[in-house]
Amino acid sequence: MTITPTGSFTPRDEGDAVAFVRTFRAPIDDVWAAVTESDRLARWIGFFTGDPEQGYVEFTMNAEGDDVTPARYNIERCEPPRVLRVRTTDDFGTWDLIVELSEADGVTTLTLSQIIDDATTIENTGPGWEYYLDRLVAALTGADPSAIDFEDYYPAQQEYYRGIQRQVTGGN
Repeated sequence: MTITPTGSFTPRDEGDAVAFVRTFRAPIDDVWAAVTESDRLARWIGFFTGDPEQGYVEFTMNAEGDDVTPARYNIERCEPPRVLRVRTTDDFGTWDLIVELSEADGVTTLTLSQIIDDATTIENTGPGWEYYLDRLVAALTGADPSAIDFEDYYPAQQEYYRGIQRQVTGGN
């Protein structure tokens, strides 16, 4: 199956980013819950422990196999139900993520932006976000997120994201 990549290079005040957009025929509060409540996150990407009111949570991905180490995600900005910004650093780099939601005429638009810490990672993280966001779409539409196969995204989308990588670095 060929899945068309959707990420785009997006300069932001916070720094250059790769941005991904998904739309949902769902109220903004429902989409917000799907990206901020641990039990709802667990349906498509992972779960967290801890109290977000403390300014951080321990997040564990649940579609990456069994040996996943929890990561501390600092909550940098939280303006329900419109904006969530979280950040962590792990063995793969710094993950500075911004989720923005807007709603119009019964359609909620989600934009996920990853601020680029290391442009060389885009060829891998881009397909990963496509995969996870399509799992979110499945979770919110009642489909089975586990039916989505990562092999449909990676390595098939790597060349597309290398193009974005070249935009970021000014390469050809």
